[in-house]
Amino acid sequence: MTGKRLAVTLPLAVACAAGAVLALADVRTPLRTVLAPLFLAVVPGAGVAGLLRGRDPLTTLAVAGASSLAINIIVAEAMLIFDVWSYRAGVVTVGILGLFLFVLRLIYRGGASAAQRT
Repeated sequence: MTGKRLAVTLPLAVACAAGAVLALADVRTPLRTVLAPLFLAVVPGAGVAGLLRGRDPLTTLAVAGASSLAINIIVAEAMLIFDVWSYRAGVVTVGILGLFLFVLRLIYRGGASAAQRT
């Protein structure tokens, strides 16, 4: 990872993690109103963007943003349909989906790098 990319990625990851912790711990602070939505907007999109390596950056950004919005809407709709609305459950669900996409990305990149070596 290059220095410029790390300088952007690391603070964003820390801010997203702080947003999730603040939302789950129900800490009443003005930072929560900024960091929790940042977590919900960035985590699914980052997972999808990781799967779209080698694509045009603008296309990757557009697809990642749209998929992040779609994932959040689907999670919210599912909670409303099943009458189990909880912002904590939403944060946990989006986090688990983001983790799943990250693991899928690791598997996908691991298979790609092994294919390139042979």
